[in-house]
Amino acid sequence: MRTVRLGVKAPARWRAFVCGLAFLASCMLAATASAWMPHLAMLFSPALTPDSDAKLPAPTRYSYRGIHTTVVQGVETPLRTTLEATVPAELGNVLAFYRTELGKLGWQEQRDGAVVSADHVQLAFVSPVGPGMLALDRRDSSTTINLVQKNASVATYANVMPEPGQAMLVFSNISETDATLTINDRTLKRAAGTRAVSLDLQPGKYSYELSVPGHPATAHVLDVAAGDTWELTVGRDGEEWSPLLLY
Repeated sequence: MRTVRLGVKAPARWRAFVCGLAFLASCMLAATASAWMPHLAMLFSPALTPDSDAKLPAPTRYSYRGIHTTVVQGVETPLRTTLEATVPAELGNVLAFYRTELGKLGWQEQRDGAVVSADHVQLAFVSPVGPGMLALDRRDSSTTINLVQKNASVATYANVMPEPGQAMLVFSNISETDATLTINDRTLKRAAGTRAVSLDLQPGKYSYELSVPGHPATAHVLDVAAGDTWELTVGRDGEEWSPLLLY
């Protein structure tokens, strides 16, 4: 099922999936992306101040900003919320902004694995609801932002919480025929109308193949990280949907 939610900036795309072995649930992808800001005075203002309307901390000054969420049907709180933005500011100023604003919200910066250089930052956090990640990159005269917050309680409720140190893959078939997934030397078959199946994976890159009668088999590579949950879905028309990072 695909439907549309109107966001603050632009329409959103939703996508359904079935998760868990014990019950049927739906998860939808919503994405909103802003248009380029026409207010040049705001773009080149030297101050970085927080936007009170943003779902995750973000400066009021930006040239692009988008929010992406995955949610479980019947639960308003997202599994995963991602902020992507481009800000016409120095990387160091953007980093200082986020350390201040995330600290106000109770996000705790983790030292393990932290990367801070002149043109790239990669930080992990523990937020009040679950893991958080911040990536900053210098690009031309701007800084790109990728900020992620996961909700651990929602992932547990939806049966999509990976085991510690592992990743999870959810395979869903909502078509009217059988579908087969081959990955990591395992073959998973899902008949039409059956519930999804989940698979634990070690972090790494995996080649996989999806086959549906009447459609060409497709082969791709999926790069999974510890703590992430991905979903592969065969849609109602028998076509493979793009992999979706659920959590």
